[in-house]
Amino acid sequence: MQKHHKLSIAGVDPTDPYTFREPNVKDGKEIWQLIKDTQVLDLNSSYSYLLWADQFSETSIVVEKDAKIVGFISGFIQPKADNTLFIWQVAVDESARGKRLASRMLQSILQRSACRNVQFLEATVTPSNIPSTKLFKGLARDLETECMISDGYPAHLFPSGDHEAEELFRIGPF
Repeated sequence: MQKHHKLSIAGVDPTDPYTFREPNVKDGKEIWQLIKDTQVLDLNSSYSYLLWADQFSETSIVVEKDAKIVGFISGFIQPKADNTLFIWQVAVDESARGKRLASRMLQSILQRSACRNVQFLEATVTPSNIPSTKLFKGLARDLETECMISDGYPAHLFPSGDHEAEELFRIGPF
């Protein structure tokens, strides 16, 4: 028998200064700038963020405060495993860190109808990325489920030679 876990609802408190919503193509430029400003995430082409906000909006999220995007998560349902949401990038502006926004964004995505069949969440994380490691382990704890870590993409697969290995985090079932 599968256990069902209640997710907390992000952004329903009327005093919450943050607005959680699906991205749209007009957000692409600001998302690209947010990723660039983190100075730790791999910055992809500006086109990729336009495409992401347009084509994968149901499984991605932006958070705004005072009409400025301060958070973004890109995710997609895996074509080979339609019960698995893969999280590609998680970004929170420096001004909004320490407020559990990343966790709230993940939970908000998981509540959407697009994720109704999702039982697992996956992401790859470099070993030195302590905030992301804490985020995903914390999500598993909050959902009262497992967080398994395995080899994802070894460093030797990256062409530049200066990219750390990416470990695969698999959270679930939920």
